[in-house]
Amino acid sequence: MNAERSDHLLRNRIAWDVKSVEYRESGRRAWASDDPRWGVWHIREAEVAAVPPVEGKDVIELGCGTAYWSAWLARRGARPVGIDNSLRQLETAQMLQHEHKLTFPLIHGDAEHVPLRAATFDLAFSEYGASLWCDPNVWVAEAARLLRPGGDLVFLRPSVISALCMPDGDNAAGDRLVRAYFGLHRIEWSEDDDSVEFEMPIGEWLRVFSDSGFEIVRLHELQPPADTTRRWRYVPLDWARRWPHEWIWHLRKRRR
Repeated sequence: MNAERSDHLLRNRIAWDVKSVEYRESGRRAWASDDPRWGVWHIREAEVAAVPPVEGKDVIELGCGTAYWSAWLARRGARPVGIDNSLRQLETAQMLQHEHKLTFPLIHGDAEHVPLRAATFDLAFSEYGASLWCDPNVWVAEAARLLRPGGDLVFLRPSVISALCMPDGDNAAGDRLVRAYFGLHRIEWSEDDDSVEFEMPIGEWLRVFSDSGFEIVRLHELQPPADTTRRWRYVPLDWARRWPHEWIWHLRKRRR
């Protein structure tokens, strides 16, 4: 592990151990619901239809947090395994497993170096998690290693458009480009938690997908539901109605 890689993994582990308290109650609410929802606008999976059928499938959630998506998938007949960089997040996940009498393996580790055999899973999944806080040059290839031929990778993350319009500091996205597109990779915010995020130009994402052995099935560009009243401080609702703040990639590992 080189120094730069270990740096962002350690910084994100520390940050999420601290932030885990903020996500305990939202994790509990998500576990209590059987209506899977995506992202900051809570868009229903029943409307997006981004996840392929999972009954009888082996699933790895990369950066599972409180593991509510793994719980939702388990209730639909999947055999999930969750891995997360934050021990505190996993402690919440274990508490919720006990409360709901629903157990599946949870691993403390990072999605760039998963301690499991190759070609073990039918679906690799991430809602934020690895898809934002791990280096895409590493974690996408690791997801491909874990998947069987023909397996799917589905992940939600902020869009490149959002990153380009998001100023540093505690300011909301605007209608102007505030950072360079070319060379976009590692983003370090000057706020308070010292975490490290990753973003790339679309061409670089496509290169990583192809080099890792994936084909694109679909890109879902999300809009908030028409009737939502939810607010999020970093992205105004009217902004998200005009441009996609989040998108979901669905990829499939080539059979050869």
